[in-house]
Amino acid sequence: MKLLHHLTLRLPMSSNSPLAQSPSGKQANTDTIPNIDIGHAYDQHYVDAEIHYEHHEKMADFFGRNMPVHHHDRFYQVHVILNGTVRVHLDETSYTVKGPMFFFTPPTIPHAFVTANNATGHVITARQQLVWELMGAMIPTGLASKSFMNSPLCVALEPKKDPTAERMLHLLTLMADENDHTSMEHSLALKALLQLVLIDIARLSDQKQPKQKTRKEDVRIFHRFNELIEAHYCEHLTLTQYSDMISVTEARLNEICRRLAGLPSKRLIMERLMQEARRQLTYSVAPITEISYQLGFKDPAYFARFFRRNAGETASEYREKVK
Repeated sequence: MKLLHHLTLRLPMSSNSPLAQSPSGKQANTDTIPNIDIGHAYDQHYVDAEIHYEHHEKMADFFGRNMPVHHHDRFYQVHVILNGTVRVHLDETSYTVKGPMFFFTPPTIPHAFVTANNATGHVITARQQLVWELMGAMIPTGLASKSFMNSPLCVALEPKKDPTAERMLHLLTLMADENDHTSMEHSLALKALLQLVLIDIARLSDQKQPKQKTRKEDVRIFHRFNELIEAHYCEHLTLTQYSDMISVTEARLNEICRRLAGLPSKRLIMERLMQEARRQLTYSVAPITEISYQLGFKDPAYFARFFRRNAGETASEYREKVK
């Protein structure tokens, strides 16, 4: 097990909980960073739930494999990726890790990540008040320290060598099983399992490794590029137009994207367009021709070729498969 990041960072809190304040007392500026409420944006069955569990691959089908910078106000989140290379950006620090691994984000911590197309895993989102309650009893042991509760983590897991890592992965499998049910006892079981997972995360946070160094300006450019993609992907802008809006050369933009996301800049644009195409084919009843126009394609035949070339199947075949 290798710990890739354990650093006390800015975390604004207003609660009187002993776990609520960061040691520095500084506040992250998240005013311009999107806040994603999973219960509203993804699964409204869990609008009022204290714990939301989902398989990583299902959330990736909805949000995409390249997740731009965002945060979760009043929610902790744990991503566990079991395979493939993962590129994670936690606030101003970047990591490239091979699965199995996990990253842990306290409320308001800005984060972004890119996972492999075949990556599988688990995503747990839990209300901060519940996490405080579950870990509050552990304060005397030192596990629920302010540093741990307020700091993002990125940890490479070695379950064959580390019993804690092996147990944590098993607990997540049990959480997946319990999540298929809605009765009171299953809700209680989820809370108990979450507490055990949090204890293992705290234990795994003990081994510190030096931070990776990434130029802040490169991270800013990468995040800005993702923001522009989100705003303009249906307009089919050229890479020159994107780079001009950021005031960088195409070559530098491409180099930054390859280093931080493992993908060329043009591929990131295409992936966002494909993500929206899959989402529309899955959740919309509109004809495929209409969807092609909504996505900015002037010729439905070109959209058909574009989708088949990138998905390995036709839009009709994909829609039939996900029904």
